Amino acid sequence: MSARPPTQLDYVVVDVFTRTALTGNPLAVVFDSAGLATEHMQAIAREFNLSETTFVQRRESAQEQAEGVRVRIFTTQEELPFAGHPTLGTASALKLRAPETLRGDTITLALNVGPIPVRFETGSVLFGEMTQRDPEFGAELDPATVATLCGLQLDDLDASAPPRVVSTGTAFAIVVLRSADALSRLRVKQDEATSWLRERGARWFYVLGPTGSEAPDYRARMQFYGGEDPATGSAAGCAISHLVHRGKVATGQRIHLRQGEAMLRPSDLFLTAKREGARVTDVRVAGSTVLVAEGRLFLP
Repeated sequence: MSARPPTQLDYVVVDVFTRTALTGNPLAVVFDSAGLATEHMQAIAREFNLSETTFVQRRESAQEQAEGVRVRIFTTQEELPFAGHPTLGTASALKLRAPETLRGDTITLALNVGPIPVRFETGSVLFGEMTQRDPEFGAELDPATVATLCGLQLDDLDASAPPRVVSTGTAFAIVVLRSADALSRLRVKQDEATSWLRERGARWFYVLGPTGSEAPDYRARMQFYGGEDPATGSAAGCAISHLVHRGKVATGQRIHLRQGEAMLRPSDLFLTAKREGARVTDVRVAGSTVLVAEGRLFLP
């Protein structure tokens, strides 16, 4: 198929990890992008200027049934092998616009990291749950250095769950705080942190802490590219993996994590993982999606 871009491409904008439009994490989903050159995808992602834009590349039905719907994910700066809110948001957009991609209650996306299934609950709310890859645990990180790079105090960090690099497709440095109250003081020193984290196999810090309520309730922030992300589903999968691995959350227990409050874009994520001996499996990240806009791109 020619790499020359089509003249027109349909797209939708959805808000992910929320039931209310104009909150959560926005995502642009571009349809019918098979044959679109990588540089055009990157340019379109810059045009939307959202944290991520996805491109749906439909294939023959038999191949989609066997492997999933091909999707590529771009930030304004690069292509990602995996990201959480683009996965959930794209599957939700396909459920709305291409319901034939459903297999029972599940849509599987064929991402650069491999197949990721998203299962939808029945009912009026578009609520989906993705099952991420089993986590890979990397290096434990020096707490004092992490605290300094995050603009926090050493005693803000939970000593029973030292910061660690974790990946379910994209590697994050998971930083667990003693209390969510310290999140208000988070100021990641991006220039210093970027090179330090890359040397240790991680991309960004994902910082979270408990609220102290009786229910398992956490708050989180993720500062990157000089800004902040309203909801980071890939990092949330790494976070629940770390919490379960360290015994901070019981195996199979669902926790509610809220992110994006500092940006006035509150997002609600629901997380579970299971521990089997030393292994963590069945990492699930769930939430709702709402349709915000739809339109058409006109390309040269």
